[in-house]
Amino acid sequence: MGVAEVSNVLWREREQLELLLFKLDEEQMVLASGRTRWLAHATREVEVVLAQLRESELLRAVEVDACAGALGLPPGPSLQALAEASPEPWRELLLSHRDALVELTHEISAVADANRDVLAVAQRATHETLLSLGGGVQTYAPGGRTTSAAPARLVDRAL
Repeated sequence: MGVAEVSNVLWREREQLELLLFKLDEEQMVLASGRTRWLAHATREVEVVLAQLRESELLRAVEVDACAGALGLPPGPSLQALAEASPEPWRELLLSHRDALVELTHEISAVADANRDVLAVAQRATHETLLSLGGGVQTYAPGGRTTSAAPARLVDRAL
């Protein structure tokens, strides 16, 4: 168990993170198109990739611990610490893996946050529309109590 095995696991993890980013982008396109019929399928595909990533993370932890022991490091070192203890060219390769993983993680977080925002807005609009059909939309008065305002009406001008 050495640095080569850790690098191989990191390559697989990077590929899975790129696939996750693609699936989140796909989910975003479904949300933007308004074709919610496919939203459950897109979300399920994201969940499948997340499950694969959890397995990869476990495999990476095992490989990193084994490699750390061989390099004289305690179990569970950061990728930065593992890279710094590794000889060249592994040091540079592990650092490039780290940089790529950090970048992918930031991109994934941004897309996931945007998707959550779109879903929250859609959920609120749906909730308000349903309430308006049943009597009125509940809002808050300055004192913090709920009050029924004039019913909100959403009109789809495309119709």
